Amino acid sequence: MTDAAFRLTDVGCGLGGRTILSEVALDIRRSHVLALVGPNGAGKSTLLGVLTGDVRSSSGEVLLADRPLDSWGPRVLSRTRAVLLQDNAVTFSSTARQVVEIGRAPWIGVADAEADERAIDEAMRSADVIPLASRSFPALSGGERAHSSLARVLAQDTDILLLDEPTAALDLRHQEEIMRLARRLARGGRAVVVVLHDLSLVGASADEVAVFDGGTLRAHGAPDEVLDAELTESVYGTPVRVVTDPGAGKPIVLPRREG
Repeated sequence: MTDAAFRLTDVGCGLGGRTILSEVALDIRRSHVLALVGPNGAGKSTLLGVLTGDVRSSSGEVLLADRPLDSWGPRVLSRTRAVLLQDNAVTFSSTARQVVEIGRAPWIGVADAEADERAIDEAMRSADVIPLASRSFPALSGGERAHSSLARVLAQDTDILLLDEPTAALDLRHQEEIMRLARRLARGGRAVVVVLHDLSLVGASADEVAVFDGGTLRAHGAPDEVLDAELTESVYGTPVRVVTDPGAGKPIVLPRREG
């Protein structure tokens, strides 16, 4: 087995006669955080849907652990990859711990009760939400809900994490905490794929970045190699300047403004 959790070869996807993804070739590696970036409508969320198995590609090949993705049964797939969507709303009254417990659903009939409890406790410790266990999930702050939802994904105990804008609408501290945890999980051997809009956060947190524009993969590599002003301006259609964080040596992408 290679170090690629996913291998995409010339993957295309269309909807209603419109091309959404075109000839995407990409390896998604274990022990790495890969950020998917690009303007709205670039194809990032569609690609994430292809990886989750919820969106069928119209051409090309998607391999998960060296096997065609469409050959995986839903239960086994759910024990292999976990998905955090943008909308973490829970309309019914549940505690934070009950939300985390949902992550164990794919293991019903496979893991025993003690294994479930251990996985839930470890996930809540990792996401730092044990103090929230008995609190109502709908009443939590945005940051607390984000951490609890990430704990649910961790409780699923998979080797691959697919996170769709996990830092959206979060303050600076919670953004850093979520991405710090993502990096720690990758260092433990997981493949972590995250859709992000903040390019400076990508520069600070991701091992690799894949830049999408109009359904095509424009660039893929380390953030300090990919996130230059020329490419960023071409993709986003706005002037930027890219500077280097003097402390961390990471790229910071800033809009270039007049006056």
